[in-house]
Amino acid sequence: MDTLTLVLFILGFFLLIGGAELLVRGASSLALAVGISPLVVGLTVVAYGTSAPELAVTINASFAGEADLALGNVVGSNISNILLVLGLSAAVASLVVNQQLVRLEVPLMIGLAVLVFLMGLDGKIGQIDGAIFVLGAISYTVFVIRKSRKETKAIEAQYAEAVDKKPKPKKSPLQFLLQVGFILAGLALLVAGADWLIGGATAIAEIFGVSQLVIGLTIVAVGTSLPEIATSVIASFKGQRDIAVGNAIGSNIFNILLVLGVTALVAPGGIPIPRTAITFDIPVMIAVSVAALPIFFTDYRIDRWEGFLFLGYYLAYTAYLYLRATDSSALDEFGWAMILFVIPLTIITLIILTVKAARKNGRPQTILADQ
Repeated sequence: MDTLTLVLFILGFFLLIGGAELLVRGASSLALAVGISPLVVGLTVVAYGTSAPELAVTINASFAGEADLALGNVVGSNISNILLVLGLSAAVASLVVNQQLVRLEVPLMIGLAVLVFLMGLDGKIGQIDGAIFVLGAISYTVFVIRKSRKETKAIEAQYAEAVDKKPKPKKSPLQFLLQVGFILAGLALLVAGADWLIGGATAIAEIFGVSQLVIGLTIVAVGTSLPEIATSVIASFKGQRDIAVGNAIGSNIFNILLVLGVTALVAPGGIPIPRTAITFDIPVMIAVSVAALPIFFTDYRIDRWEGFLFLGYYLAYTAYLYLRATDSSALDEFGWAMILFVIPLTIITLIILTVKAARKNGRPQTILADQ
């Protein structure tokens, strides 16, 4: 790998981050102007913006014939969004989880992960599959925005008589043009950054003899998740917990519906699914999605220790990928240690937390029933 490729690879990361920042800034301003909640902004506008790197990388990888890198980027990003993004955000400060996420978005995320597995059993995600995903992305976006606007109008109507409402300042056409300019500039930077990142990642894979699937699952996945990491951690610092959690969950939903959907539609022959992805990587994505559910509804919060638990599992997952890619003799021992000790202890802990939460939530209902 020459020096220029390495420089372009590094610059690709910065272009992705800068492009996503401009895209999110412009899109968020436009979304807030039409009156939708911070949670929905996180689930849609911010999630779209921070999923844009994955979209750019995956489409470019598919057209470049790097199918393993394309799929690995999406699956790896979804795993890192839960374990790494939410883990870091919760480690900074405990996250309060909106009940809507537990009722709708997390089950949807789990269902979509299972659907990717089922669609990939025949060896590819075809154009029909892609069309289904894209239609799902459009339907989901329209649904949550309409739902949020109805709720906002209902709240405004409820408090209209009690609160002296001040007229909202009108935005000038120049401000709207500036926000559109941010969006267009962000998209341009994302496309350039994705192209350079693909070239560098492919060169790294060839030098170290690591498969492109592993590179996509780790280096590129973390690189394209940097916008989510930055957005969620900063939102957590500022107390914007809805945006922090909504961004990660929304990105996972759109990574499947939009990124895989659009890529399968435009890529010749769809997206081939490697056997290793079916037997290990996609099941891990499903398991991580399922594991998030009990943590989310135990008091509707992610405590700091749970954030560190997520981070620990992400490090273990990355270590497993490295050992597998290098055919290390320690792979079997590492796998058995996870299967026999770490995973069972985590499952037992989650069951205890779930039972405690169920009992706690059931007590007020019992008291009301007695009355």
